[in-house]
Amino acid sequence: MSKDFLSLFQNEKPIIGMIHLKGKDDEDVFERSKKEIAIYIEHGVDGIILETYFGNYYQLERILEYVEKSNLPVVYGVNCLNVDHLGFHLANKYHAQFVQIDSVVGHVKERDEPSLHEFFKIERENSDACLIGGVRFKYQPVLSSHTVEEDLKTAMTRCDGICVTGEATGENTSIEKIKQFKDTVGDFPVIVAAGITKETLEEQMSIADAAIIGSYFKDTRIDTGDVCAEHVKEITDIIKRMRGK
Repeated sequence: MSKDFLSLFQNEKPIIGMIHLKGKDDEDVFERSKKEIAIYIEHGVDGIILETYFGNYYQLERILEYVEKSNLPVVYGVNCLNVDHLGFHLANKYHAQFVQIDSVVGHVKERDEPSLHEFFKIERENSDACLIGGVRFKYQPVLSSHTVEEDLKTAMTRCDGICVTGEATGENTSIEKIKQFKDTVGDFPVIVAAGITKETLEEQMSIADAAIIGSYFKDTRIDTGDVCAEHVKEITDIIKRMRGK
């Protein structure tokens, strides 16, 4: 059942840039997203995620169709927030290589965990896309009666990579939490999904296997800003040096 998420990427320690679907109308969202994707590709980001953070489902589908038809030289994934099935649907329709879901365990009542487990089993059986998902993820409720370690082990049966964050978008993910996750799951991929900066990148990526970066790539360093080529290059220069390139 498990797929090899890290094998999607040509480089070790891949950096994945977030597309938040910002814009004042449909056309602005589309054109802005295309521009952001071009910046990411030009400066060596390894992958992108298209997400309904500011935008809606129809805007997400339009930019996914563009990415697929353009045959761009970048791995791409999708996160349809709050309606997880549609993430798999869009990945299947537009051949996205991975789906991100904010939480794969611990955010529902104990009685609903078997249903959630079966949901992931069915969706993954019907999709070629890898799945990466959060445990104790930002903004998600913690309804689990189990320890973090127990939930991490459950997550390993439901997805192909585990996302770790702090408490909020753009907020630092503590090195202690990253170490706790990695110590528990061993060789299973751990993705830092919030809060990486040029100051924390080397330490966090010496432990984690990949990173998702959104806010820090913006001109204002917060989610409402615009993707800034200089900020993207800062990060990709560091990761290239870490890879010895």
